[in-house]
Amino acid sequence: MNRTTQILLCGAALLPSFSLMATEAPRDTVALREVMVTAPFKSDPELLPLNVTQVSEQEIENSGETSLLPILVSKVPGLFVTERGFAGYGVSGGSAGTVNIRGVGQSNKVLFMIDGQPQWAGVFGHSVADSYVANGVERVEVVKGPSSLLYGSNAMGGSVNLITRRQKEDGVTGRARAMFGSFSTQKFGLSAGMKKGKFSGSVAGQLDRSNGNRKGSAFWLADEFMQFGYAASANWSVGATLDMTQTHAENPGTLQSPLENMWTSLFRGTAAINVKNSYSIADGGVQAYINWGRNKVDDGNAPDEAPKDYIFNSTDYNMGVTLYETLYLWQANALSAGLDFQHWGGHIWNIAKADKDLRSSEARHHVNEVAGYVMMQQGFFRDVLNVNAGVRLQHGSTYGNVWVPQAGFIVRPGHDSQIKASFSKGFRAPNIRELYLYVPANPDLKPEYMLNYELSYRQHFLDGRLMAGAALFFIDGDNMIQTVRVDGRPLNVNTGRFINKGFELEAAYRVLSNLTLSANYSYLHTDAMTLYAPKNKLNTEVTYSPGAFSFTLDETSIWSMYTGAPDSARESYTLLNFRAAYTLKARVPVTLSLKIDNITDRHYEIIYGCPMPGTTFMGGVEFRF
Repeated sequence: MNRTTQILLCGAALLPSFSLMATEAPRDTVALREVMVTAPFKSDPELLPLNVTQVSEQEIENSGETSLLPILVSKVPGLFVTERGFAGYGVSGGSAGTVNIRGVGQSNKVLFMIDGQPQWAGVFGHSVADSYVANGVERVEVVKGPSSLLYGSNAMGGSVNLITRRQKEDGVTGRARAMFGSFSTQKFGLSAGMKKGKFSGSVAGQLDRSNGNRKGSAFWLADEFMQFGYAASANWSVGATLDMTQTHAENPGTLQSPLENMWTSLFRGTAAINVKNSYSIADGGVQAYINWGRNKVDDGNAPDEAPKDYIFNSTDYNMGVTLYETLYLWQANALSAGLDFQHWGGHIWNIAKADKDLRSSEARHHVNEVAGYVMMQQGFFRDVLNVNAGVRLQHGSTYGNVWVPQAGFIVRPGHDSQIKASFSKGFRAPNIRELYLYVPANPDLKPEYMLNYELSYRQHFLDGRLMAGAALFFIDGDNMIQTVRVDGRPLNVNTGRFINKGFELEAAYRVLSNLTLSANYSYLHTDAMTLYAPKNKLNTEVTYSPGAFSFTLDETSIWSMYTGAPDSARESYTLLNFRAAYTLKARVPVTLSLKIDNITDRHYEIIYGCPMPGTTFMGGVEFRF
């Protein structure tokens, strides 16, 4: 059997789980944020009950945040994101924005996507945290556990899918927002949508500026988003999206090793087109995408050193095509299949500050990947039991073939309860930096992988007003890429292994029609010293909405997190945040808001040597039309 035949015959399974959120819940019903994946529509969402936590558009808006990552920390159990200050994550040395899910995330093991398009930088293989903004985002779907069956490499520890906003109602709608607060921070946003007949579209713009909580940590960001769609018929539709981000972030280094003149300047863009079909016996589509970047970095210098005489430059790209179709062959059955092709890489070089025509350390590399998948799902006993299984085969030009099996089942013992069990494999291919760039490079590296075992239970009580859930997981990771010394020089090799295990709890209770309580807790045990992976994480929230007012009090507690301190000390802290809003209902509704974070002025660090801000204030106004 040749390689092409192998790829065409391979398959990708589903990560079995379940959904507890109805399309339209009754007023007195509270649903956990556990939903089915609806993008990139690789199969009918009713047949893809992935273990997904959804963060809704309303939750994003109520947070007052313009970056999505801090919102995910409070809403998703088991997920944590590094921060180094009040604004901006940056790249290169001292950067923040690392996303860990269940202790897995270092070296880009969590895949970020926009409508199913992978969004990591093609040269260094990592996501660019500053580009993940709330602008134009309708909701976020977070998979906790391997997503490699659907998305391939870099989804080893999980995936975060940003679903862009679609205009759903006829006519024109829009909103404009301005916010001002601590450290001379300014945030502006403008968005509009239109729908007429078969055509719909939306545009949005965002501008953030801040001096930062430390001298030398200034930051600004601009983002522009456009989305268009056309329903050609009852069975066919086409769409296109374009998103561009420009950022500039300064980095003062750590308290122990301060820096001067350290900054990053980035331009990121992503674009996609798609064609979808939907029939009673089949549905699917094709999507083509590209994301690209132009990046400049000055690595800075210690106060007693001379500034660097060069600026690091890079361009990168990540483009591909995915085709997918699901057939409904007989009752309670679905057969899904598809093909994915991806081409990624880039170009790096240094430019001398004194002579901009003088280049050094120049290199170009690229990687091709192709994969195929099939999946079969079958329901039994009127869908009391659902069994699904499959396998994916992915071929990379640098690492060869990788098989990714996955299987599991869902049991619904009653209308208000669900049990799931699953086994899944995830993997991450070595990036261009690890393969070819700098001294430790090793072109013979193989992909990292992990095996994930999970058992979950969810239950509704009190006619849907109270819901609770629990999950147990065991993760066995192997072939991790580490830098060791071989014959006196550093070398990247596949040698590392880790075991993570733990559990997660969630609950939500609608006490009254305008009063809701929610909480989530996660416990993580790791057998290795893992950065930025708290052993215990607790989030609680109270929301009260009397009339035109809305009040939210939330708390985040972190216990026993390794921050990189040289003595291996662990960080623990609790943050208390408050948000209030008043909406004046008029021809043009106006909402006034106030946001106070870290009310108790807690002093803490997430990255060692980078103190986080104390109490901060943001006030704003929003108009809707």
